[in-house]
Amino acid sequence: MKHILVELERRRDQARLGGGVKRIEAQHKRGKLTARERIEILLDEGSFEEFDMYVEHRCTEFGMEGSEVAGDGVVTGWGTVNGRIVYVFAKDFTVFGGSLSETHAQKICKIQDMALKARAPVIGLFDAGGARIQEGVAALGGYGEVFKRNVIASGVIPQISLIMGPCAGGDVYSPSMTDFIFMVRDTSYMFVTGPDVVKTVTNEIVTAEELGGASVHCTKSSVADGSFENDVEALLQMRRLIDFLPMNNRSDLPELPFHHGADEIDMSLDTLVPDNPNKPYDMKELILKVVDEGDFFEIQQNHAKNILCGFARMEGRTVGIVANQPIVLAGVLDIDASKKAARFVRFCDCFNIPIVTFVDVPGFLPGTVQEYGGLIKHGAKLLFAYSQATVPLITVITRKAYGGAYDVMASKHVGGDINYAWPTAEIAVMGAKGAVEVLYRSELGDAEKIAQRTKDYQDRFANPFVAAERGYIDEVIMPHSTRKRVTRALRLLRNKQQDMPWKKHDNIPL
Repeated sequence: MKHILVELERRRDQARLGGGVKRIEAQHKRGKLTARERIEILLDEGSFEEFDMYVEHRCTEFGMEGSEVAGDGVVTGWGTVNGRIVYVFAKDFTVFGGSLSETHAQKICKIQDMALKARAPVIGLFDAGGARIQEGVAALGGYGEVFKRNVIASGVIPQISLIMGPCAGGDVYSPSMTDFIFMVRDTSYMFVTGPDVVKTVTNEIVTAEELGGASVHCTKSSVADGSFENDVEALLQMRRLIDFLPMNNRSDLPELPFHHGADEIDMSLDTLVPDNPNKPYDMKELILKVVDEGDFFEIQQNHAKNILCGFARMEGRTVGIVANQPIVLAGVLDIDASKKAARFVRFCDCFNIPIVTFVDVPGFLPGTVQEYGGLIKHGAKLLFAYSQATVPLITVITRKAYGGAYDVMASKHVGGDINYAWPTAEIAVMGAKGAVEVLYRSELGDAEKIAQRTKDYQDRFANPFVAAERGYIDEVIMPHSTRKRVTRALRLLRNKQQDMPWKKHDNIPL
């Protein structure tokens, strides 16, 4: 018996070395951790249980016979994050560059299947060079199996992808179908075709970072939802994110202890909105003062900065926050902001996370660039997402809510459950100046008369009371009581149920 146990330990030690000491050292020199080192940081100490440690590829083509490595380039298993079960796979760059083979894919699929059965989140750590060319169509078939499972699990369990090295070719499509993608700055990149292929086909000369680094995908393309300085920070932030998320689409929201009193008032909020309606202010200040302990996990922080999206807690329970940001483009809705918020709203609705919306929006951004880019259809995505949502929707209008953007931002008309307004709210078709120029065009030459018309329009509409008279606003609240009113509304709506007509699926304007 003893010799069998010795052999087991030998095989385990060999498998844990992956591609060997030299390749591990090379990984460290690049500023990257190995697959197993990453899992150790991500999961609670001693909680990881590995599966399929001894799996090897079965390829005999192109000299692959005799070059088998235990694990075949991916480490798979399960563990816990702060005591809650998660499934994980981590591509091992030290073994064949982390490339995907048939058996490599089978290991990932097995974890995906187990996670779906157990209704627990799955986290993928990517650091790989794409498909294993030697296996040809077998590798492509493996990709397809992984992709299909991403789609089946979508909306059932949270799926998170963390890009920690190269992620190219077929490898990019699995992360793209997960709920969130995060990257590590300077050491990770994503693209369908690399710089060499781009140069050959289009004659463009571009670096891997310029083509698909974190600086691109977190700002321009919006492929990634955030980036971090190094592997350790990224993994610790994933632990923080998991704490906000439910295990699956039927489980309760996680509930943590909180020390920020639910009925606390903050008098500083009474002076947050400037007297000048054209002067900006930071909506993030309101968010941080309203949520538990000022803890806000922002999504896509560096993309479409005119809208804020992220997770927070109120009375210890997770909420999704969507808010216009007046200090960027006056908080206007454009193509990027609409897509960013719509995606976030749909995630929250999938996993029964209540949504709190803070509104200060002057309308949709005008111009040929926006219209040619399809602002109508992209703006409709956000309208569609809010209208379809059955989770509790609580809206607070702090200042401007003009035109169609008023409707889109979780208004009572598209499903808002509790709609509050601050006394500073202005709910109208457009601003006073623009409205007067349309209504009294024939009087534009008379400055004194136009000034009076503008004042009359402001007196009538530059307040929340016209909307309140019609029941579109449930209550005009004092800014300092916002946390108290929102937490009470969340309690009221905790058992909300809303049935929608049966359908195979909707047809969102993609």
